[in-house]
Amino acid sequence: MGCLSLCKQGTGTVMEERMTKDVEDFTIDGSTDWHGRPAVRARSGTWVSGSLILVNQGLATLAFFGVAVNLVLFLTRVMGQDNANAANNVSKWTGTVYMCSLVGAFLSDSYWGRYRTCAIFQAILVLGLGLLSLTSYKFLLSPSGCGDEKLSCGSHSSLHEALFYLSVYLVALGYGGYQPNIATFGADQFDEGDPKEGRSKIAFFSYFYLALNLGSLFSNTVLGYYENEALWTLGFWASAGSATLALILFLCGTTRYRYFKPGGNPFPRFCQVFVAATRKWKVNVGSDEDKLFEVEEYSRGGRKILHTEGFRFLDKAAFKTPEDHLSEKEENNFNPWHLCTVTQVEEVKCILRLLPIWLCTIIYSVVFTQMASIFVEQGAAMDTRISSSFKIPPASMSCFDILSVAAFIFIYRRVLNPLVARRNKNKGLTELQRMGIGLIIAMMAMVSAGVVEHFRLKNATDEESSSLSIFWQTPQYVLIGASEVFMYVGQLEFFNGQAPDGLKSFGSALCMTSMSLGNYVSSLIVAIVMKISQRGESLGWIPSNLNKGHLDRFYYLLAALTAIDFAAYIACAKWYRPVIFEERSEEDITPELRV
Repeated sequence: MGCLSLCKQGTGTVMEERMTKDVEDFTIDGSTDWHGRPAVRARSGTWVSGSLILVNQGLATLAFFGVAVNLVLFLTRVMGQDNANAANNVSKWTGTVYMCSLVGAFLSDSYWGRYRTCAIFQAILVLGLGLLSLTSYKFLLSPSGCGDEKLSCGSHSSLHEALFYLSVYLVALGYGGYQPNIATFGADQFDEGDPKEGRSKIAFFSYFYLALNLGSLFSNTVLGYYENEALWTLGFWASAGSATLALILFLCGTTRYRYFKPGGNPFPRFCQVFVAATRKWKVNVGSDEDKLFEVEEYSRGGRKILHTEGFRFLDKAAFKTPEDHLSEKEENNFNPWHLCTVTQVEEVKCILRLLPIWLCTIIYSVVFTQMASIFVEQGAAMDTRISSSFKIPPASMSCFDILSVAAFIFIYRRVLNPLVARRNKNKGLTELQRMGIGLIIAMMAMVSAGVVEHFRLKNATDEESSSLSIFWQTPQYVLIGASEVFMYVGQLEFFNGQAPDGLKSFGSALCMTSMSLGNYVSSLIVAIVMKISQRGESLGWIPSNLNKGHLDRFYYLLAALTAIDFAAYIACAKWYRPVIFEERSEEDITPELRV
């Protein structure tokens, strides 16, 4: 009997070891492989897939900024628009880019999944860039050699203008729908349930933003130079080629990626919470959480969210009343228009809590968007000569922003964050703290730009230029780059980490949508400023000839708005309560996934 007992014990130990090995082979975050089977950790995801996505992001960004970086100059030199209209049109176009991120995020989270959404929108990006290249070559760049500082292009027919706007807005749709999903899809390649992969996932967002900036470096320097010299078609074809290569590389990783199934349309789920809570508006929930309804297994495969205080009215939707007549056997067959789960209610709470933080990031995006419009126009009115035979393209000054981003990502990850962690019980700066620092640095950037403009006006010539070197713009670009590391990387981590599992792409889209509204608000502010400042014989703060305006006052206005926004942000950050997900463990992997 003792021998039999020992044999059983040994057999049990072997079985336990085999089951443990099987569990360790799989990810525990619910991800699957290309065939829909549970993802094996050693054969999927991690930095193999992550690196491919980073390269894809760099090439796609190179393609996009090959158009975006000099679009304001294309509108003035080729399309014949003045500075104010060109700046407004660039802001509206850039805003549309980021507004399209909501479309991509909705399709990804609800129906297509992140992989398919990324592939489709990248194909649209390639189509738009190809059409733009053909339209520019065939119709817009006439007479030959036009589009530089000296020779403007002739007038264009309505059809040719329509083709131009169709192509650039296809680029906006393609890149906008792709961008939030590729960020989230890259983060999907790391299982945050594993400590090592969890740290890699946090690092991925920094490297993702670095790849974005390195991709735009080539556009801002090489392509920016050729486009400034009127070689627009070459720049656009190079962008189309880069986007095509990015799409091919993305498809090459298909069998290696980790995938998450889409969670379905979130709008009915949100409506169900409000309807169910309204039906029970007379119910007194009290403090007894045991009466709040939750299922054992969440049907959409995501993590359950634990109950939090706040928005007590919405808790009524999950409160079990006698009218619900819910037995244990019926708990998975409940009517969600009468009774919702705690997780479903907390999803709504989560989004409502994120909105005030999101709104406070819009003014920062107003500051950021000046780099693609007003900064370029300011630089074009300065001394751009490096030597007697070479002039630096004004848009290429944004390379200092990119280098600043690269430098400050290193400084933050290797110096600042470890230093703060040592002084704060191994806790570094939170995402909210980093975003607040980003706002302060952005305010400093606007003050710096205003000071530079003040001295540019003092050194203005009788023409539309100034003897002040364009390199005096370097501090404002460097400060904007530093602020991005704290604000935009912090935003990516914050919105992705705090969004419910079924709305991860929406979380990344919130970051991009703040950029979108920032561009629209920037356009509105420019229009209001021009309306108020154009009185009598005054040409306004931002006229076609900046030497006759007061661009410095516009920068100081943005600095003041950022200061007010920072005060509002502090209040919202103190009010915010983070979402609390139910922790997963190896035991959560069902037996059939271990086979």
